[in-house]
Formats: sequence, structure tokens, C-alpha cells
Amino acid sequence: MSDAPILQADPKASYLAQKDAIDAAIAGMLGNGRYVLGPEVKAFEEEFARYIGCKHGIGVASGTEALVLALLALDLKPDDYVATVSHTAVATVAAIELAGAKPLLIDIDPATCTIDAAEFARALANPPGRIAAVIPVHLYGLAADLDAILPLARQHGVRVIEDCAQCHGALLHGKKLGSFGDLSAFSFYPTKNLGAIGDGGGVVTNDDALKDRINELREYGWRERYISRIKGMNSRLDELQAAILRVKLPVLDAANGRRQAIAAIYDKGLADTGFALPARRADATHVFHQYVLRTKDRDSLQAALKEAGVGTNIHYPVPVHRQPAYEGRIAMGPRGLGESERAAREVLSLPMYPELTDDQATRTVAAVRKITGR
Repeated sequence: MSDAPILQADPKASYLAQKDAIDAAIAGMLGNGRYVLGPEVKAFEEEFARYIGCKHGIGVASGTEALVLALLALDLKPDDYVATVSHTAVATVAAIELAGAKPLLIDIDPATCTIDAAEFARALANPPGRIAAVIPVHLYGLAADLDAILPLARQHGVRVIEDCAQCHGALLHGKKLGSFGDLSAFSFYPTKNLGAIGDGGGVVTNDDALKDRINELREYGWRERYISRIKGMNSRLDELQAAILRVKLPVLDAANGRRQAIAAIYDKGLADTGFALPARRADATHVFHQYVLRTKDRDSLQAALKEAGVGTNIHYPVPVHRQPAYEGRIAMGPRGLGESERAAREVLSLPMYPELTDDQATRTVAAVRKITGR
């Protein structure tokens, strides 16, 4: 048994676990002489779309820009609102403003920390303006309540963009998340369930016209080289990252299975502690991008775990609407964001990555129990 510190996340371990295959893929990519939008990107786009269960995949430069491009593809107007949550990475809300629309922040369900469908319905009944789209964020590896969100959106003519940055391989009713919305945005940041070695992102869709538009938008609005049909940008998935992701994609389900096994150790070891442990849904498969418990003594627990050599993180410590760049100027749902603010005070992410050992998970449980006396 090692007493070495336990990291909360360890992307280097992911590289080392497949070092030979990744090194070979990088060498092959370097040798073929195509470094931007070449064969690796094309192959990954096809393979990832097939994995998700969609017709089209478009590789882009980051998860943030995947959201931006998905929003731009919908041709939103400056006064249009896009509903989403405040308990998320700031990228979700930043993308809405980068696309020229207005965020409308909806409170979360306290059990899942994902968008509260009842609050979304109230916002639709009393909107601050035209709600053109909604971005349900699938958080920590668990599906948002699409069974309620999708019918509401269709009833009101609202387009749906799934934020899938934390749910690669997660299921709802046996279907992969990312296959339900009009468009879905993924991040391949190194710590994600499917992570590159650097930034990367992707959009998937079943809509041919939206696919064509995003392909143009990601490269200056070009349909033919050097001729911009529409205003676009430069957001291309790198050939290097695509080659790495092609190595990792075939083992993603196994890696998610390992995350679930680690979660089971935490579940068993912390079951009688009184902490709020991660919610499950009977119709969904959780892939544990994070294992998040909730406690009113979060800050003291985090500090004590650090002293004990156990790394943790907070996803997320400050709701977007309370951050200096956004506070006081972002529209909110009719009943405010009380649950989002409470979650930000209570959530704590324990160590979680496929290479974490059973011993490390068990040591984490023991440290939590010793610190809390539970």
C-alpha cells in the first residue's frame, strides 16, 4: 500500500496507459504530412459520430467553440435568449454571448444538479423575450432530464443543443447522450472521459444542413477554399489530437466501466456517512466524469483531505451568475437560482479517473471517514 498523494485527476496516467499506441499514432500522423483537416480528423469525425449514433461529426478546436459553432449554426438573433444553467463551467454561458445571443439561467434540480424541467417550463410561460434555444448540460456523467426538456422545447419551437462535455458514452434509454438534440457539443479536454492531449472539441448532428453550415463556420465560412460565403471563424480540430482520440475511442466504454467500478467503491464505503452521494436515474447510465458528494462542511472536509494527501476539486465553486463578469446583468428564471447557489457551497469531487487503483479509492474512503468520524 502506497502513501503517495492521490490526485483528483491524472491525464498523464491516461497517456501512459496507452503510450505505445498513442506514440505510434502521433508518429504516423507526423509522417503523412497532413497536419490540418487531414485524414485523421475525417476518420475520427466518422468514428465518433458512429459511436454516438449520429450521422455527422465535425471536429473543432475546443468544447467552448463546439457550443459557439452549434449556436451560430442556428442563426440566432441578437435579442434571442438561450436557456441553460448557472451551475456549469463558465464556457457554457460564455459560448452563448460569443454567439451573439443572451443567456437565460435556469435553476437546477437539487438531486442531479442538472436543469430543472419545471423551472424551464416556468421560464417558457413567462419569458424575458424569445427563447430560441436551450442547452441542457449533462453534468458529472449523468443525463439531464431530456424526457421533460425535449417535449417542452418542441412545443415552444425551441432548438436543443446538448452540452455533452462531461458525458462521453453515457446513456439515456439505451441511447448515447448527444444523439437526442438538434446539435450536441463535446469537449475533448485532457481530463474528460474521452480526452485529447490538449484542447479539442466536436459537434454531432443528424441534420445535413446544420452539418454543412458548421463545416463552413469552422473555417472562415468557406465552401470553396478562400471564398467566404458566410462570416466564419478558425476552429479546426488538430490532426494530432484526432490521431490520439482515435486511439482512445475504442477503449472509452472500458474506461467508463472502470469509473463505475471506482464509484461503486465510494458508494459502498460512504453509504452510511450521511453525505449526499451522486444521484442515479433508472433510465440512464452514469459514466462518472466526476464523483461528487455534497456536504455543508465542504470547505473543511476539502482542507482536511488535502492534509491527508487526497486531492479533490469543486465543480463548480461559484455559479456563473455570481462571477464578476456576469453578476447583475444576466437574465434568470422566474424563481431565481437558489439551488444553484446551494450546490456551489456543498459539492466536492473525489478522485476519479480510470487509472485510479482500488487501493487509492479505498484510502480515499478511509480518509473521509477518519476526518468526519463517520
